[in-house]
Amino acid sequence: MNEAVIFISLAALFGVFMAWGIGANDVANAMATSVGSKALTIRQAILVAAVFEFIGAVLAGGEVTSTIRKGIIDASLLSDSPELLVYGMLAALLAAGCWLFIASHKGWPVSTTHSIVGAIVGFAAVGIGMEAVKWGKVGSIVLSWVISPLTAGIIAFLIFRSVQWLIIEREDPLPRARRYVPFYMFLAGFTITLVTLFKGLKHVGLHLSTTEAYAIAAGVGIVIALVGRFFIQRIKVDRKADKQFHFHTVERVFGILMVVTACGMAFAHGSNDVANAIGPVAAVVSIADSGVVGQKSPIPIWVLLLGGIGIVFGLATYGVRVIATVGQRITHLTPSRGFAAELAAASTIVVASGTGMPISTTHTLVGAVLGVGMARGIAAIDLGVVGRILLSWVVTIPAGAIMAIVFYYILKAILG
Repeated sequence: MNEAVIFISLAALFGVFMAWGIGANDVANAMATSVGSKALTIRQAILVAAVFEFIGAVLAGGEVTSTIRKGIIDASLLSDSPELLVYGMLAALLAAGCWLFIASHKGWPVSTTHSIVGAIVGFAAVGIGMEAVKWGKVGSIVLSWVISPLTAGIIAFLIFRSVQWLIIEREDPLPRARRYVPFYMFLAGFTITLVTLFKGLKHVGLHLSTTEAYAIAAGVGIVIALVGRFFIQRIKVDRKADKQFHFHTVERVFGILMVVTACGMAFAHGSNDVANAIGPVAAVVSIADSGVVGQKSPIPIWVLLLGGIGIVFGLATYGVRVIATVGQRITHLTPSRGFAAELAAASTIVVASGTGMPISTTHTLVGAVLGVGMARGIAAIDLGVVGRILLSWVVTIPAGAIMAIVFYYILKAILG
């Protein structure tokens, strides 16, 4: 069995493991608000995620992806010894996959991007040398720990306060919900479409100007608002349920909206974050095929399929734990609160795409859920859970780096 076949087989194996970890941890975040607010059951969420994450990963997961994720290291320093980059990428995949497995087991929502970045930094520091790591990039990622949750938290707080002020705190919440929710539906359709165009379809070769993207997003938003309005007008008032919980029918209106946002977020997430698993795989395949260290390489369709299947499988088998943490343990979510969190997360991603702000989907959503909780007062938040989540974020990059160093030396000893 020649060396190239061994490298590609190991890359495929570790890539599926990493994709499984993304499904277990990151996709769970995208679905957590929908499940926690009871807009979707866990089975429905897995089905929605399976369809939209898979479509996003395979259709828009990257015609050409920068194999060295986010330009964290200078791979040209390894042009004389490409096999070292192979060991490094394999070690990074295995390390990031292992860390995601541990985090998912504990129910910690961590960033898959940071896991793979930490792992690549660890391997590069020992395998190539400290000068190979672009520390400025690493610094901007550390900055995103503060920026993403803070931005999303503030936006979520403001959105949910507007829902409280316009609808929930009024004498006639249902008529007002029928009047104002289509406007929120427009906003949701608009931002989710922008997320999809900016993050989801940039790899397909669909080159839209910013004006065109905004025009398409506005059109989609209007359609969603009109369709939503049609369904909202048909929601029957459940007097009995409204007696037990005054806002039962109002929350059902927001429940319709949550399903729309969940589908859009799953597509954008699948298209964007599958690169964390398949970028290193593509690098290994490219080197094994050509023997040359190339910064960019076209991704074979089987690698995209591998990533898509791994993500779906991870959510289905192990995603429940992280869904429980984000959707139920931080603060109590209802459809209106979950919607505010999801819209805030999507808006933050749009802002980040436009400004080049480093961002983590996970940190963004957790920050948004915290913002919704804060709108009801600090007592509505479980600070113990939040503390454990923050600690897991800080540990992610060093944990990935240490594991990658260990695996790098093991792989080098076995394969070299």
